[in-house]
Amino acid sequence: MKQSLQLRLGQTLTMTPQLQQAIRLLQLSTLELRTEVQQALDSNLMLEPADENEDDIEDTEAEESTNGATEPTSAEAQAESVRDAAEREVDEATPASATDDIPRDLPVDSDWGDIYDGTTAYSAPAPDDNRDAWENQATDGRSLQVHLLEQAGLSRLSDRDMAIAEAIIDGVRDDGYLGSSVEDIRSSLPEDWDVEPDEVEAVRHLIQHFDPLGVASLDPREALLLQLEVLPADTPWLREARTLVDQHLDLLAARQTAQILRRMKLTQEQLCQVLELIRTLDPRPGSQISDSTAEYVIPDVFVRRHQGEWVVDLNPEAAPKVRVNSYYASLVRRADSSQDNTTLRQHLQEARWFIKSLRSRNDTLLKVASCIVRHQAAFLEEGEEAMKPLVLREVAEEVEMHESTISRITTQKYMHTPRGTFEFKYFFSSHVHTVDGEECSATSIRARIRRLIADEDPSGPLSDSRLAEILQAEGINVARRTVAKYREAMSIPSSNERKRIA
Repeated sequence: MKQSLQLRLGQTLTMTPQLQQAIRLLQLSTLELRTEVQQALDSNLMLEPADENEDDIEDTEAEESTNGATEPTSAEAQAESVRDAAEREVDEATPASATDDIPRDLPVDSDWGDIYDGTTAYSAPAPDDNRDAWENQATDGRSLQVHLLEQAGLSRLSDRDMAIAEAIIDGVRDDGYLGSSVEDIRSSLPEDWDVEPDEVEAVRHLIQHFDPLGVASLDPREALLLQLEVLPADTPWLREARTLVDQHLDLLAARQTAQILRRMKLTQEQLCQVLELIRTLDPRPGSQISDSTAEYVIPDVFVRRHQGEWVVDLNPEAAPKVRVNSYYASLVRRADSSQDNTTLRQHLQEARWFIKSLRSRNDTLLKVASCIVRHQAAFLEEGEEAMKPLVLREVAEEVEMHESTISRITTQKYMHTPRGTFEFKYFFSSHVHTVDGEECSATSIRARIRRLIADEDPSGPLSDSRLAEILQAEGINVARRTVAKYREAMSIPSSNERKRIA
């Protein structure tokens, strides 16, 4: 091989730490942004939180220079002049690449997983001054096992029975049923105890009467029969309900109504009354106790109607305000290359870039939210069935940004509307062509399917083919398999599973 020198022209994009920070802030949810801001306040001595009615320092300076409505005192004017001089000095000493504005289109040829690992957030309650302060509070997170152990501790059991109870409770699944056999429970106990199966069964029957009733049962039949036993003896159709659960539960699960009517010698109306009683029972007793705690999100924007138009406002609680500390900024000295002065200069530049990144994030968020509201005004006025098809490309073209930027700013961002709080990505959906050549969004089709199923006759539910025919009659060309896909996405059972005796 022969060595040679060549000249090449090309464009490359360097992922500077400042650009990585701007990308990370763009993707963070509100709760994560608060953590990021707090970390910046803790690590950068030039940053300090701004007052609620005060924007960051650069905005305050702009308002004072533009409006001239208020004149600062001599001390404030002196501090501001020192700070301005320090910031101008930093600007002169900082390379141009470090002070350029944040690009409108962020790079797409990077592995964002190396920069940011997002988490899922959930919906937050709408602010309401009349709402009960104790409503929907987070639970203490106790598991089903802890709940049962507390009751076992109050049952005055002997040490031997308490150990058996702990072994049984340890084998209870989240749905309330016992996932371990009697032999497994016996093997977990000391061998020299020589525990008999009858002892395990006796303790298990005691636990079954704990709260929730029917826990530690072996199957739904046992759990339902225990719940029927505690009902008053004069409960209508109690005897028939016991017979149905005890002897014909498999037929009920298979929805073989004719077989049940013939074997129990009941009429259609009588069977309906029996089933109404059975529906009051809980076939999954363990689901009443959950160790999951509610997680909330704070809406990033509020949508309200003002003078006949939809207006989008940033949530002030979702946009933390920080500013440069004027005192520390005044300590930056010109032409001083000492280590302390270099550190102060570096912190000042990082603080200004962080503030600029926050402002860029808020501006982009408001711009994208306003565009979404303009496209989905019909949804805000009429509901899901009026949702219009919308894709990221349409918003990107309207706000003159790249699709990747729109994708990041719509991830884990929430919009509070009169119809509820929704994630930005909820308003994006594919489309299906209608008979007259127009387009109908997938969200609108799912809403119509949900409405049709809600209004159907329970004794004769609509099949997927029938739903497709009804939608085609309304002008929406959709296949049966598409209806089935949308129905399954909404966790709606098939027509055979929805069929019930009403």
